[in-house]
Amino acid sequence: MDRREFIGILAKTWIAATVSGCTTLRPVREGELYNLSPFGQSRILHITDTHAQLNPVYFREPNVNLGVGSAFGQMPHRVGKNLLDAVPGMTPQDIHALTYLDFSEAAERYGRVGGFSHLSTLIQQLRGDAPDSLLLDGGDTWQGSGTALWTRGQDMVGACNLLGVDVMTGHWEFTYEEAEVLKNAAMFKGDFVAQNVKATDDALFEGIPMFNEDSGHIFPPYVIKVVNGRRIAVIGQAFPYTPIANPQRFIPHWTFGIQEEDLQQLIDKVRGVERPDAVILLSHNGMDVDLKLASRVQGLDFIMGGHTHDGVPIPVSVKNAGGVTVVTNAGSNGKFVSVLDLAFGQSGVSGYRYQLLPVFSNLLPADPVMQSYINDVRAPYASILDEELGVADTLLFRRGNFNGTFDQVICSALTEQLDAEISLSPGFRWGTSVLPGEPITMERLLDQTCMTYPETYVREMSGAELKMIMESVADNLFNTDPYYQQGGDMVRTGGMSYTCEPGATMGKRITDMTLSNGEPIKDTKNYKVAGWATVGSQSTGPAVWDVVADHLRDRKTIHLDKIDTPRLKGVKGNPGIADYPGELI
Repeated sequence: MDRREFIGILAKTWIAATVSGCTTLRPVREGELYNLSPFGQSRILHITDTHAQLNPVYFREPNVNLGVGSAFGQMPHRVGKNLLDAVPGMTPQDIHALTYLDFSEAAERYGRVGGFSHLSTLIQQLRGDAPDSLLLDGGDTWQGSGTALWTRGQDMVGACNLLGVDVMTGHWEFTYEEAEVLKNAAMFKGDFVAQNVKATDDALFEGIPMFNEDSGHIFPPYVIKVVNGRRIAVIGQAFPYTPIANPQRFIPHWTFGIQEEDLQQLIDKVRGVERPDAVILLSHNGMDVDLKLASRVQGLDFIMGGHTHDGVPIPVSVKNAGGVTVVTNAGSNGKFVSVLDLAFGQSGVSGYRYQLLPVFSNLLPADPVMQSYINDVRAPYASILDEELGVADTLLFRRGNFNGTFDQVICSALTEQLDAEISLSPGFRWGTSVLPGEPITMERLLDQTCMTYPETYVREMSGAELKMIMESVADNLFNTDPYYQQGGDMVRTGGMSYTCEPGATMGKRITDMTLSNGEPIKDTKNYKVAGWATVGSQSTGPAVWDVVADHLRDRKTIHLDKIDTPRLKGVKGNPGIADYPGELI
């Protein structure tokens, strides 16, 4: 297939939303994929959740992303053909960038996505059309690869500086030590902003470094950028649950939280003192939290969000007491760049155009300067990264509320290598995909596991304790109040099965827990459980990637005879589920 044919196919998949009082969709004509017509006076570019993927990757979108309560069937809780139903004029085979449909075949045809050298080429092109544009990074940038771990995030700081990121906020950035985070933020040539990260009460008297001792802010809460003569306020919203979802021991002197009241006061101050033409919240809340926040806080023109890895092709307009706030989300792994073009009237934003651009590396030449940098930072680790541990005979992926085939590999490795009855693995949404027949290299394994608390554990747990863990994670995922959701997916299990009713209440979602041999799990009986990534005290076992690497080396070819997929209750007809491999009851 030549480039002209390829663009012709991609043209059908293109989704754009142009809003000036209403939202419209249109397929882009052949040759227009990255050539945008002029609109407005200021351009805002947005990437998020790249998870340290410097080179192009494969990344499969979920087949299960359930919305409960008011989120039922709403963006981003539509998957596969159910997403296509919300996009007029599109067909399933056209939407490789946004769905899991025929993923392996489509990935072979379309190639890899993302990669910082290809992102760099696209960003330069988009800035060529609007030289004074602003590039925002929603965070989860310094974590997710072997080189990011070994350089403590500094490889990604260098890449972002080359890319020209102007403003960023964070989440997994805070899983390095406090001093390391501050060092990286100082090396970053843009502005690291976070209105909701402050010093603890005790730390205020200990003289720890902070941006403002009076307010307690560790980082600047906002920044004003002039974009083609217009003053744009960018407020940072870091992941609010960092000390709960990740180890607090890394950042013991910092507090987080949504800080809704503080945010409202800050917006009022910024609008009153700075007189901006537009106010943007650069958020790492997650899409559902952003939607609720937009309904409760006044004065935000846009929330450009991240954390939940949702590629949202259509912006969501949310009414609040002060008007309307538009919420977007730009996917993950460098797979998309969102482009927000703003038009202004006498009283601020008068219209906008939002476009979600898929980053197909086959269509974008690598920027030689960025690629040279990438090659240099990877060179010391190349022999480790390139080791072939085994071969996949099926598609390996992670994304999805309940199961992922790469998660199953990790669970099987924990169970077998650590001689456990049951294994538990966190439902992280980061991790790339491996196509059938591809080698599973150490790099691809590190994509799934590379973090600063990778230690494994083996210990006795009662059936009651297991149920409590499962119920707690399920409530975090399916609580109808988004402010009680922390993002991520359901804990992955090996050696056991269960029934989950997402629409039930806390304590009643998980039933029928059984071992793989069919034996019911009893509350009062103890079981030998293996796992990793403890958030509290540090575990003492080997790093999870060493455990899984040994498993892959032993197996050579990875064939999954069984995937521990829970039975789901009460989700039939939910647009957030499609082609589910397990039982629906």
